[in-house]
Amino acid sequence: MPQMVLVNPQIPPNTGNIARTCAATRTPLHLVAPLGFEMSDRYLKRAGLDYWQYVNWTIHDSLAEFRTQSRRQSGRWIGFSTRGRCSYTEFAFRDDDWLLFGSETEGLSDDTLAECEETVHIPMFEPRVRSLNLSVSAALGLFECLRQLGTLRAPRGETP
Repeated sequence: MPQMVLVNPQIPPNTGNIARTCAATRTPLHLVAPLGFEMSDRYLKRAGLDYWQYVNWTIHDSLAEFRTQSRRQSGRWIGFSTRGRCSYTEFAFRDDDWLLFGSETEGLSDDTLAECEETVHIPMFEPRVRSLNLSVSAALGLFECLRQLGTLRAPRGETP
């Protein structure tokens, strides 16, 4: 099962939307502090609706803590960035990948991207648009990964 990682997310509704997507797909969600909001934020809860109970989520106090914990498990860090090496649709995902997304305002830092085994981007055609919304990007990346792994074929309510 791939894992979703948000490094320093800033906008509560984006994180709430991503949490809801993770609940729907049973994808673990990792939030790496510092966060731009409190977990009690009403906009965060509103975007996640009443699905937070179905989210397998972990908050990491820092990137260093996340690094230590994630490196104890198998899997590659896949960094999503406008500067990614190849298109996410041309990349071969594996079921133990960690999908890393940076903050809405900064993306992933150069240092974090350097730690990633691979970096991918989501193609955009209008050069004046700097990036896509974080929750949109996370959903696109996760669903492409799940599509490639064949897990989207399971009937509703069943785990592939």
